[in-house]
Amino acid sequence: MRDILTTCVYCGCGCGIYLREEEGRVVGSSPSRNHPVSRGNLCVKGWHLHEFVHHPDRLTRPLIRKKGRLVPASWEEALEYTARELGRIRDETGSKGIGVLSSAKCTNEENYLLQKFTRAVLKTNNIDHCARL
Repeated sequence: MRDILTTCVYCGCGCGIYLREEEGRVVGSSPSRNHPVSRGNLCVKGWHLHEFVHHPDRLTRPLIRKKGRLVPASWEEALEYTARELGRIRDETGSKGIGVLSSAKCTNEENYLLQKFTRAVLKTNNIDHCARL
């Protein structure tokens, strides 16, 4: 069994967490005792973090809707499609036609980058965070 130090993904706090890996599978999680944020503690979500990693319903590749059905796509195809469609919507509707919803599962740094992308690239201030929902 091997412990892998990482950052918990359930909120933007950035708690230190060890994922327990056994035979190539994540089988448990535990707190980093000397991490400056979590100081050896985890919330209930952190203690159960490992449970979604191998869940059968977890999406592991992009899906694109074609003719009303979600079909698997490559990352390159999905990113090109997303960029093209966001650009089209922005050009057709202006800045009010796009809104972005961020995630508590992102780090603070990732949320910061998303708001910069939203404002600088998509040219809209319509960004919110799921914690408000």
